[in-house]
Amino acid sequence: MTHPPSTESGYRRTPLSAEENLRAEANFVPYVVQMLAASGRFRVTADTPDQVELFQAVARRVSELLQQPVVSYANGREIVITFGRQEAPGVAGRSTLEAPE
Repeated sequence: MTHPPSTESGYRRTPLSAEENLRAEANFVPYVVQMLAASGRFRVTADTPDQVELFQAVARRVSELLQQPVVSYANGREIVITFGRQEAPGVAGRSTLEAPE
């Protein structure tokens, strides 16, 4: 259904309860793991702060489950979860702008 530009659709999203949020997080983790294994990234619409928070929590749990770095990037419309870069041994804490010794 289309609405004139000056009117709102009347749709109001109700935030998830704490229990719903925990269930959503638990249910998304295996799906995100599967998508990371298949394509290396997972992308989903996340246009509210609570959705971004939910998927950041999912990314943390996936990282713990896989025991490797997983990062999330949000831009206000969507969030992308992907594998983080692992640093080579001996370069932790070194800026990319520093010259090697």
